Amino acid sequence: MGLFLVLPIKPIHMQLNVGCTLQFEAQESTPAIFMLRPRSGSGQWIIAEEYEITPNVPVTEFTDRYGNLCQRLVAPVGPFTVRTSATVQTDDSIDVAHGAPYVPVEDLPDDVLHFLLASRYCESDKLNNLAAQIIAEVETPGYDQVEAIRRWINKNVRYQYGTSDASTSAIDTARSRVGVCRDFTHLGVALCRNINIPARMVVGYLHELKPMDLHAWFEAYVDGRWYTFDATQTEPKGNRVTVAYGRDAADVAFTTQFGPMLLNQMNVWVRAED
Repeated sequence: MGLFLVLPIKPIHMQLNVGCTLQFEAQESTPAIFMLRPRSGSGQWIIAEEYEITPNVPVTEFTDRYGNLCQRLVAPVGPFTVRTSATVQTDDSIDVAHGAPYVPVEDLPDDVLHFLLASRYCESDKLNNLAAQIIAEVETPGYDQVEAIRRWINKNVRYQYGTSDASTSAIDTARSRVGVCRDFTHLGVALCRNINIPARMVVGYLHELKPMDLHAWFEAYVDGRWYTFDATQTEPKGNRVTVAYGRDAADVAFTTQFGPMLLNQMNVWVRAED
């Protein structure tokens, strides 16, 4: 069995206040599902949180198949505002495990298997040539292959607002080689799945992200656990707050509405606290 190194292993944490304000205008009463509440888990502890809705309407909450907290409501006609904030203790770093081995498909846990499948925005079955090219010189299957994918996207896909939309998929980004964090993530997920490494999309907050916005990255399953990869960043960065996990953007939308409701303004913040 080969040796691999996991870095860093140090209990250093930062306390962050994260949140967003979303201002809508509903043309008619509009059912909606929001996914805005982080929950305590790997790398983060929720110390306190607030959730304000104006005007006040009845809200119910459920947990979806991926463990995400979802808020269900009907937005009334007119202006409608949602403001959430959370104080979160986060890890200053993410684990890096060069050499961590690939898990054969037959040994994967049942609840991880579906993260191998092609999905709406991640057409993993159509990226054979690109995936083979990226990992051609990687000697150890597993973590190092995923890192090669992350590094290739970071170097070869240009980050630019306004170059993609809600219909842009991994195949589109592979061709255009331009997009935003959502597109970088879809391409990373699809390439991992193409080489039979489970991958999932993650959305949330990242400290010192520039420009500040809601963020997306991906996780890959190697050596019996999930590891974080962010193709928009040149180096591994911690101080992340995860809000939701899913197969792709269809599973992790912060807002899913079922009627005419326009988002007029969005403000996002991530602030370090003493």
